[in-house]
Formats: sequence, C-alpha cells, structure tokens
Amino acid sequence: MTHVHLTAPELDDLTDLLAFEEQNRAFFEASINARPPHYYSREGVAEAIVQARQDAEADRGYQFLIRQDSQLVGRINLHRVQRPYFNCAELGYRVGARFNGRGIARAAVEQVLQQAFGELQLSRIEANARPENLGSVRVLEASGFSCYGHSRRSFLLHGQWFDRLHYECHGSLQKR
Repeated sequence: MTHVHLTAPELDDLTDLLAFEEQNRAFFEASINARPPHYYSREGVAEAIVQARQDAEADRGYQFLIRQDSQLVGRINLHRVQRPYFNCAELGYRVGARFNGRGIARAAVEQVLQQAFGELQLSRIEANARPENLGSVRVLEASGFSCYGHSRRSFLLHGQWFDRLHYECHGSLQKR
C-alpha cells in the first residue's frame, strides 16, 4: 500500500497549500464547484486554516493534508460532524491531478477511518461520489463503504445536473 502521512493544516503549511490549490484549481473545478476567488490568496488560505483549527476544536469537522515523502499531494476531511446521537461525519477528499491512480486516496481514507472510529469515536462515516467518478467509487468500496442510495439530478455543476451515489461505513463493520 502507498505510504502517506496525514497532518492537520497549520499556518506553516500556507505556502504549500496555496501552491497545491492553485496548481490543481482547474482539475478540481472540473468535477466540484469552485471555491470563492478570495480563497486563492495567502489571506484566503490562512483564513481557511484558522477555520479548520476552530472546526476541529469545536468538534464540527477535521481537515488533514495528505503528504507523501513530505510533498503535499492531497487533502482529506471529515465534515458535518453530528453529535451526540448520531456520532457520524461526512468524508471528502481530493488528490492532485498528477498524483491520481497511485493509491494515495485509498491510503488516506484508511488512515482517516482509523482516526474517525478510534480517537474521534465516530460510529458512521458517509461519503458521496458521482457514478462516473469510477476512481472515487473504487476507493470507497475498497475502503469498506457500502452504497445505500442513488440520488438523481442532485448535484449542480457548471449548469448541469449530476447523479450522486451515497455511501456509508460503520466502525464496527469496517474491514480490518
């Protein structure tokens, strides 16, 4: 398996993170909605890092940078944390264009699930993928996620509606 290291974003990561987002902006925006233009500045990324720290401290969400050999290659997060009755969160991830197909997302998902079901004491993680995004579908299914639904025309991107597949993974059912 590909070796990656996850770290929470810190202000020391600002230069790397801004460069990563700028280098991959067109690639990401081809499949997900664009971030506001202000995000693509030192101030915008710094604000996002501070917000990520505040979200983690308040148990609202957890963001991680994915590094391979100290190089920033992607991001992964648990957002929309729901406590106390559900103990669940939603998973999101993105890997830079030139790092796709190397097992990085799969390795990062495995690590974040270990943390989610361990230290964070979550019970259920949800994720969404567009049916045509076969790479993400494979990552989720290989990571122990099960598809529990298919919503039609539920995601608007560049004026076009797309379907989404809905996945879930339970800590007690996760492949070990």
